[in-house]
Amino acid sequence: MRVGALEIQPVHDGWARIPADELLRFTGDRSDPWLPHEQFVTADGSLELAMGGFLVRTGDRVVIVDAGVGRIDNDRYHGGQFVDSLAALGVGPEDVTDVVFTHLHFDHVGWATQKGAVVFPRATFRCHAADWDHFVSGPSPEVGSVRKLTPLADRLDPFADGAPIAPGITIRHAPGHTPGSAVVVVADGTERALLLGDVVHCPVELVENDWEALFDVDPDLARRTREALAQELEGSDVPVAAAHFPGLRFGRLLSGTGRRHWSFLERG
Repeated sequence: MRVGALEIQPVHDGWARIPADELLRFTGDRSDPWLPHEQFVTADGSLELAMGGFLVRTGDRVVIVDAGVGRIDNDRYHGGQFVDSLAALGVGPEDVTDVVFTHLHFDHVGWATQKGAVVFPRATFRCHAADWDHFVSGPSPEVGSVRKLTPLADRLDPFADGAPIAPGITIRHAPGHTPGSAVVVVADGTERALLLGDVVHCPVELVENDWEALFDVDPDLARRTREALAQELEGSDVPVAAAHFPGLRFGRLLSGTGRRHWSFLERG
């Protein structure tokens, strides 16, 4: 995806297959809520989710947004490809200058460290301070997050809402999924694109506002955040992608009578 002179490239790590009703819940009164959205659901009622992140080169900076699920390979999550995918784009771990986490769930920080060693040795690592507190340094940290992320502490640079990360890259706080959940904005001149992290897992959450993700820390806040985002995007020409959209593909939210519509963009 080109944004002016900048290019956003997907970095594939693998995939996951999760029963749709274990990830997303419809809160309206329709008897078959997935019927209008069959394109996203497999025959057995599962969602196939991409695992990975995005690469943006800007000036002398090489920026990764989210870092996949790591080497996890089990009955649901299948990772392990991230570093090879970067290599196919001409980037080695030592070339990366910035790693931006939209939030700190395990499937976005998998390649932050491996066996206690930092994978990207020259990078500055960035996340919202509220997520670092929630997952790592606060009064009730998650054990797995502490083990995975503590090696980054001396190279962590937390960001705030509206913070510039690198030329053309800024952050928008979008809380609810996690306390520090964020959207990454890539812009050049009048053109922009958004990387949504897990504010949205599946485009269905932008099309209708009667859905919630079962992993949202604050479901009510997450819904308000998503709906505000959908209202902003509806009918605009702003392309968006999220870390779990099929193929890490970009799309646009189109206006429609009674319900918005989602359209994936052609790969380019």
